[in-house]
Amino acid sequence: MTANRNDSPETQCIHAGAGDFPAPFGLNTPIVTSSAFDYRSEPVRYPRYHNTLNHDTVAARLAALEGGQAALVTASGMGALSAIFLGLMQPGQHAILLDGLYGGTTDLVEGLLKPLGMRFSIWNGDPDHLEGLITEHTRLIHVESPTNPLLGIVDLARVAEIARRHGLISLIDNTFASPVLQRPIRFGFDLVMHSATKYLGGHSDLLSGAVIGSEALLDRIRPTAIRLGSSLNGQDLALLERSLKTLVVRVRQQSSSAGELAVRLNRHDAVSQVFYPGLGDHPGHALAQAQMDGFGGMLSFRLAPEIDPDAFLDRLDLIQPAVSLAGVESSICQPAQTSHSRIAATERERLGIDDRLMRLSVGLEAIDDLWDDLSVALHPS
Repeated sequence: MTANRNDSPETQCIHAGAGDFPAPFGLNTPIVTSSAFDYRSEPVRYPRYHNTLNHDTVAARLAALEGGQAALVTASGMGALSAIFLGLMQPGQHAILLDGLYGGTTDLVEGLLKPLGMRFSIWNGDPDHLEGLITEHTRLIHVESPTNPLLGIVDLARVAEIARRHGLISLIDNTFASPVLQRPIRFGFDLVMHSATKYLGGHSDLLSGAVIGSEALLDRIRPTAIRLGSSLNGQDLALLERSLKTLVVRVRQQSSSAGELAVRLNRHDAVSQVFYPGLGDHPGHALAQAQMDGFGGMLSFRLAPEIDPDAFLDRLDLIQPAVSLAGVESSICQPAQTSHSRIAATERERLGIDDRLMRLSVGLEAIDDLWDDLSVALHPS
């Protein structure tokens, strides 16, 4: 089936990129476990080259979902991001980064890219301030929307237009939204990346990443991804393809439940602040309404000063404290101790990421069961 036969995400999640195989293979894509192929074929196939049957199927599906020409599936989100920066930038060149990015991105920049000679500026998210950061050496602008963990919203159309006008590559981490709720390429973005471990995988049993964009840009990134060895085997790719088939129903249900929990938490006297773009008082609410098809299954909230964070987490029963997010089961974490733990304490303090900040990944459990669990933990009897 061709990737562009139907552009509805419900259909694309199941059929985009799927091949027509002989009847004995059934409806599912065959899992190719081989790591050795006849070298006389063209192209030469090898799992590290990102060109096996299972990779091509998943990549075509992701490209269709995001509205891109091509995609590359990697062994992790950081594998995708590393390949992008190292494939598109050289020492001495400059990139602009949104303030408050995922902690792993910051660690990549500080621990690897800066020592290699790349230069970076931090942007406060105001489109009126973006052009002032562009220099003759600037090559790339990287944002998240919604951001991790404070759910900030970026004006995607404005960023893409500024980047295009200055001949820069625009890159977005679309992990929190997923292509179900947001397709940045439609707003003019050049590249979209994901930690596919999260919503694309969605079952807390797979580590993967992805980058989607034009054929030309993917051709520039692919050699670096190959050199980094950031590839998946056929079995993991098949697991990712299986998970994509339920992406729409999972994300829409998680988004609906998260919206209801955000409203309830916002009214609770043990919670001092809720970060969720679906709330009317969120500073990015109107913008999120305009560029998203829902507000997502992630929210963060800050416990009131009288609530002990460790005791709160210990009292939870259904919602499990855990690293990662976007599984079918609800989970919670303190970004200060997980995703942003490698950021300097002074920087975490500036961003407002302390031990009382909780990031909640809403799963597929019944909404009232989740609320009962939170209520008991917030106000023990």
